[in-house]
Amino acid sequence: MARYTFTLLGAVLITMTGLVFGAEKADQIVEHNMLMNHGGGHLMDMDGGMVMGMNKDTLPPGCARISEDASITVRAGHKYTKDFPGTMFGLDQHEWRVKPCTRLTVTFINEDHIRHQWMMHGLPKFIYDKGMFHLEMTGPAKITGTLILPAEDKTYLVHCDIAQHMEKGMKGQLIVGNGSTPFPSIPGLTDFAIPDDYGPKVADSIKVALPAGSAPGAALSSVNPPKSGGSNGTFLLGLILGAIGTPFAITYYRRRFEGMTQDEVIQHLLTSSKSIFDKILGLLMTLVSKVTKK
Repeated sequence: MARYTFTLLGAVLITMTGLVFGAEKADQIVEHNMLMNHGGGHLMDMDGGMVMGMNKDTLPPGCARISEDASITVRAGHKYTKDFPGTMFGLDQHEWRVKPCTRLTVTFINEDHIRHQWMMHGLPKFIYDKGMFHLEMTGPAKITGTLILPAEDKTYLVHCDIAQHMEKGMKGQLIVGNGSTPFPSIPGLTDFAIPDDYGPKVADSIKVALPAGSAPGAALSSVNPPKSGGSNGTFLLGLILGAIGTPFAITYYRRRFEGMTQDEVIQHLLTSSKSIFDKILGLLMTLVSKVTKK
């Protein structure tokens, strides 16, 4: 009987030890560092690790040299959602800042037992296939890739493109130089694109006391009185600023386009126009938001 009891206890002990060590092994971070180059900056291995847009040497137009070598480490996992109610998947940080023309090395560590991505959009397509830089693998694992950022001041979207992962918290932004319009709904940083709002409607919140017999339209007139004047002064100011700024703009773009092909110049102009449009749109959205809150 005693022998049977000791045998049983020994078997239980061995089983528990195996489970503990097995769990530790399952949570061990596996490094994907034996990637095969499939061309065009696309690297993969047999275990599902993937890098798209790898670029260590090709300078984007406008970059005469590498401004600096920088590196960041980004962790992904469910545990990083605790400070952001309503999220399911998270990143340990949601914003990164680098100089234009930086050679950036990104180490992405996926601590979950599912597949995650660190995907960056908006890069020039004549250097980066499909305009993106992309790290991906099933965790627990880590993978590393490198790219060279363009010369423009711009804010790039970073997210996980697997279904519902971005919507559930895996979203950030990489700011190059002074950046451009920030992205909405970044946890802890920017306002939601569509916030949860269970309060009164805007029309219901505007209460204006009107004299007896007043027309209904008088409420709008009292809230938003008409403005007049200033159009001629604004036009004249615009002409003056245009006359002063044009020589500086010509000098800047002459240097900026030096050594670029016609296609690269067109691509840059399109990108710059979109950036300016984004900034104007962001300013208008901010003004509208302030007006509606009032």
